[in-house]
Amino acid sequence: MNVNGARLKQELEELGLISEMAPPAVTRVLFTEVDLRGRAYVKNLCREAGLEIREDAVGNTFARWVGSEPVLPAAATGSHIDAIPNAGAYDGTVGVLGGLEAIRTLQSSGYHPRRSIELVMFTSEEPTRFGIGCLGSRLMSGVLDANAGAHLKGKDGVSLDDARRAAGFDGPLESVRLHPGAYYAFVELHIEQGPLLERGKTDVGLVTAIAAPAGFKIWIEGEGGHAGAVLMPDRRDAFLAAAEIALAVESCVKASGSIDTVGTVGVCEVFPGAVNSVPSKARLEVDVRDIDGTRRDAVLEAIYTECDAIAARRGVTLRRELVNADPPAQCDIDIVGVMQKACADQGATSQLMISRAYHDTLFMARIAPSAMLFIPCRNGVSHRPDEYSSPEAIVIGTAVLAETLAQLAR
Repeated sequence: MNVNGARLKQELEELGLISEMAPPAVTRVLFTEVDLRGRAYVKNLCREAGLEIREDAVGNTFARWVGSEPVLPAAATGSHIDAIPNAGAYDGTVGVLGGLEAIRTLQSSGYHPRRSIELVMFTSEEPTRFGIGCLGSRLMSGVLDANAGAHLKGKDGVSLDDARRAAGFDGPLESVRLHPGAYYAFVELHIEQGPLLERGKTDVGLVTAIAAPAGFKIWIEGEGGHAGAVLMPDRRDAFLAAAEIALAVESCVKASGSIDTVGTVGVCEVFPGAVNSVPSKARLEVDVRDIDGTRRDAVLEAIYTECDAIAARRGVTLRRELVNADPPAQCDIDIVGVMQKACADQGATSQLMISRAYHDTLFMARIAPSAMLFIPCRNGVSHRPDEYSSPEAIVIGTAVLAETLAQLAR
């Protein structure tokens, strides 16, 4: 597989410059002007490669290399190009531009696919704007109800329906859903976002399972007052209750006994936010993940129990809202076998591993047999401006992806 690494490197760098922040930081939030420019850049590259492009009602973009038997379900690959604030240039984009380069590599080699090969650029894998990740693939798989268009709103109060229509993506959200079997197979190329491949000096990670994410919000209401006048025995401090809950999340997660269980309190908002005022309200957002859905749900129940006990002890009221609790995904064993052979054919070392971060593949697995390819990233860093994967690592991953797609489309 003669991957054009120089071209791919240049395109990743050019896409990284389409950002709300100065390089090396990348910010591309869903349906902003910058996001639309990034989409246009990728679509133009796909047109230059002779791919047929279509977009659905939420902006998922599909670029197809038509095979000799186009009625057969296509083999697909892809990822996302949206980026959280102050992120890096490789998360998601390696899977989109690497997927395009894999197709171009096959085209230049003289390969003619029997099945069509389709590149998918998913809408909003990141939860930045509407608070829920994998928005496009959730709608594609039917996990997220089409009514979400009206009730999902960003901090600016704009609904998903209004935002997508303003960006040029119209039509009913019901039309986004794909039926099971719409694809023959799906494979996503992605940076690892962890240190294991780099530490092991391994070229490629073959993902066998993707962790199940669950997210929930907690609103805490206590009683405010003057920081000097309210005596300590009389306080109902909403923030201190929130702090205890955050520590309880850590304790409950560690008590699972598994290194694969992780929990994070990533948001803590305090009202009124004045140094001389006792906090009267607080809001937390919590993320708990595991490759074992039953174990993760047991941790959630333990956290809920602790929350109630803390609220009672501190004299505050508490309200919870479960945002999502998705089941884990198992990668297709046959596709993993194809990837193993592709690694051998390309002279790449590989290892089996799990994905603790979740990706669009988690939901694509409901539509078609699916799997993921990981490549090393420096120090395991991601979601930061210093996120980096070497051109050599990207080329190897792209070559393995190209060989995998060739086998699946044959």
